[in-house]
Amino acid sequence: MYLSRRGLLYGSAGAAAVSLAGCGVGGEDAPQLTGFTGISMPTDTSERWVIEGRALEENLKGLGYDVIHQNAKDVVEDQIAQIQSMVEEGVEFLVIAAIDNKSLGQVLADAKDRGVTVIAYDRLILETPDVDYYASFNNYQVGVLQATHIIDRLGMRENPGPFNVELFSGDPGDNNSQYFFLGGLDTLESFIYNGTVVIPSGQTEQDPTSTQGWSGDVAKERMEALLDEFYSDDLRLHAVLSPYDGISRGVVAALAENDYEPGSDDFPVVTGQDAEAASVKAIKDGTGQTETVFKDTRLLASTVTEMVQAIVEGGEPKVNDLGTYDNGFKFVPSLLLDPVDVTAENYVEVIVESEYLTEEQIDAGEA
Repeated sequence: MYLSRRGLLYGSAGAAAVSLAGCGVGGEDAPQLTGFTGISMPTDTSERWVIEGRALEENLKGLGYDVIHQNAKDVVEDQIAQIQSMVEEGVEFLVIAAIDNKSLGQVLADAKDRGVTVIAYDRLILETPDVDYYASFNNYQVGVLQATHIIDRLGMRENPGPFNVELFSGDPGDNNSQYFFLGGLDTLESFIYNGTVVIPSGQTEQDPTSTQGWSGDVAKERMEALLDEFYSDDLRLHAVLSPYDGISRGVVAALAENDYEPGSDDFPVVTGQDAEAASVKAIKDGTGQTETVFKDTRLLASTVTEMVQAIVEGGEPKVNDLGTYDNGFKFVPSLLLDPVDVTAENYVEVIVESEYLTEEQIDAGEA
């Protein structure tokens, strides 16, 4: 049964950035900061984390700051050990994209005891009071864009369907997963209630739709199981709400192996996120995935760089949300950027002309 989840995410996000006062940084008696920063990225299997980690490091070094940059390669224990080592090396700032956002309480408590400023990078760190700031995109809006793409591509406002849709969500250890999922589900809500959208599997909760490790292989296996159990020649799938490009490619692979022809008129609409080169290629060529949501990670890296610089220079970083992101201890002051919908019609303008990827990288399917 579908249950409404409206109201979970609504807070006081504002359109304009405002300076945040009273967070305990800076001040006349504060020691002179040098900008020494530790960067902890979660994985090297997704292009974005490699690109962002490198961009952050280059930005901070460009300001003359020392930087330790490490990638934990999906191992929670390694990330904790790396962060602890950074703290012992004397970093003044930690920029962390967590693998498991509930695993860092003790190491961040140690960091806070040494006066380290902690910035949660794109993934909100939960169940600890020791997170000072959160920098990300409007992740609820990501899901809205993905679901809106499905609605528009299938013409649901004009055609009552019914359209068969399946839902995928991200790794349950990543707090962003719920925002992507809720944004999409809330956008489809009225179409589900009026019967335009049917979910033959009945799987509309985050737990059964989750994808451990954001893995394309895990997604492919689940998509195959759904097709085997709920679909046939007489009952075809029309769309898949997928939160991330790696998952999307797994979904497309499963569909292609089960009598759905990529590029054909009746191939299901498949959404995605992160504008990975292989997915943008598929969107460009019309060979599977039809949409991705672009979060310009260079802007996010620049935003965090500016946060660190503001504190080093004795000021306060800018934020534009004080009441949405509750990590279990407090609403973490946040700066949110806007995601952008990318399709075959606008990928050149958004991706190529912004120099995020070249046409050659897209055609090769590699960043």
